[in-house]
Amino acid sequence: MLAAVLVPLLFGLMSLMLGQDDGWDMKNYHLYNPHALLNGRMGVDIAPGQWQSYFNPTLDLPYYLMTAWFPGPVTGFVFGVLHGLNFVLLFAIARCVLGADQGGGYRVPLLLGIAGACSAGFLSELGNSMGDNMTALLVLGALLILLRRWDQLQQWSRAAVLAALGAGFVMGLGTGLKLTNATYALALCAAFAVAPGTLWLRFRLAFLFGVATLAGIAVTAGWWLLKMWQAFGNPLFPQFNGIFRSPLAQQVAVMDAFHLPKNALEALFWPIVFTFDFLRVSEVALRQTIWPIVYLLFIGVCAYLLFVRVTKRRDGKPALAPRACFVLVFFALGYLGWMKLFSIHRYLIPIEMLAPLVVWVLLQRVLAPGAARRVGGWVLAFTTLAVFPFVTWGHAPWASKSFSAELPPFAQPASTIVFTAHVHPPMGWMATLMPKEVSVVSLVGFPSTPAHVDRINAVIASRPGPHYAMLYANKNYKQDSVPRKLKLAQMLGLTESEAGCAKLDRILKRVRFQVQMQPLAGAPGGQHCALELQPKYRMDLPALDRAVVAEAQKTLQGYGLALDGTACKIYPAHIGADPYPYQLCPVMVVPR
Repeated sequence: MLAAVLVPLLFGLMSLMLGQDDGWDMKNYHLYNPHALLNGRMGVDIAPGQWQSYFNPTLDLPYYLMTAWFPGPVTGFVFGVLHGLNFVLLFAIARCVLGADQGGGYRVPLLLGIAGACSAGFLSELGNSMGDNMTALLVLGALLILLRRWDQLQQWSRAAVLAALGAGFVMGLGTGLKLTNATYALALCAAFAVAPGTLWLRFRLAFLFGVATLAGIAVTAGWWLLKMWQAFGNPLFPQFNGIFRSPLAQQVAVMDAFHLPKNALEALFWPIVFTFDFLRVSEVALRQTIWPIVYLLFIGVCAYLLFVRVTKRRDGKPALAPRACFVLVFFALGYLGWMKLFSIHRYLIPIEMLAPLVVWVLLQRVLAPGAARRVGGWVLAFTTLAVFPFVTWGHAPWASKSFSAELPPFAQPASTIVFTAHVHPPMGWMATLMPKEVSVVSLVGFPSTPAHVDRINAVIASRPGPHYAMLYANKNYKQDSVPRKLKLAQMLGLTESEAGCAKLDRILKRVRFQVQMQPLAGAPGGQHCALELQPKYRMDLPALDRAVVAEAQKTLQGYGLALDGTACKIYPAHIGADPYPYQLCPVMVVPR
């Protein structure tokens, strides 16, 4: 089918239009972790990517290598195309579930695939490095394997065994790459309860699926879990340390419990709660409306079917197809597991893309075929269009080099430590640009213990210096836009005469352009005026930078370090074409 090629290519082009990935997680650890792996940094650095520095880097390797070897736009296009392959899987899943009777040939599955791929979560991560869209390919792929081999699952056979093993292995690969997919592995395994065949057959196939899932996890994550166990005594370090009790981190379970429902009432109405207050489940306020609809529809259909069963009435509508029941159970269990363990929206992407199909299936069960199609079409058109214009996790204009920074000459890099002392903005990406001999040590963003502090002190004792603190330098984003606005005014010929400048001044007083006309004495170069920021948008950047230094000084003092704020120097750095200047300040060890 032509759409299987064109739609992923369109998502690749959309990724190009969005720009260079500039998300918080990328700046924190998605770039640093594969860098640390390939350059043997575990014994040199200490958590430049904060506590996430110890996540499995396998998933981030393709992005890191592509940004190192290819121009930024190439990376963005390739990742957009790869993410767009989710549409192909959604289309195939819809074809399997709806069949010839409800599917309407290719048209309905095609539209359901597009609606799924236009979900808020998927579009927010299109072409970026966060990994949820990429591992969704494996989650959906595992589901598709079982649906495509549905008839073989009805009896014990070589084909049934291979289907269960294949689906489990694919799901395991995705779970190993991103452990948050474990909820979907468990959900798909439990969904075998409504698979065809006898109870004993379903149990055996579910068992094989589970074993194969563990094998897949071993392939993509086993080596890293072993490495963490050997280094820290906790394969999931520093998470779940309440179980493994490594002395190098606090004994806590899940590091991020902020997004979980606060009580049972919130949990009961959670899709409605987070739809109206999306920051409860995300750091970025995405727009979506499908979750309250699918949730209320799910509850309504279940109540309706229970009523029909209790009253023993015949509603005259066909029962749900077995494949549809399987998908509904997987969807429901996946959601419940997500809500209980994480409630972080981006982890919901694999089943959020299935939500349009679930809505369609549920409507088919309670409405007449014609009405179900009309209502389903209008509902999904509304939920899809409500996402646009969609919100992302951050992008920068493209540059041929994805990441760059000007570095000072380090006199003795093998004796130097570069400290980071603030959680936001993250500096992990800058650690990848430091000389390989320099040690980068983060003093924040980690559940520290006395043993962890001792580890930092040991690195300080082993390197005589000179040392530095790497801090962000403030920038005025509005100031960055002034040259572009001036260029536009020059193209329109509004700066070449006093009359043009007067007209420009009148326009700027009527339009909220955040700049004002600035007369130029002597008309240098034939230009009678320029643009400058309006006073209310100007910032005292040196004062703001001094405040950053003062705050960092407090953090360093806790480790017996002193920062020389008078000797800080600002250097340019870029993500894509976006400037990210940073400060480098000398640090001395205070004698004890």
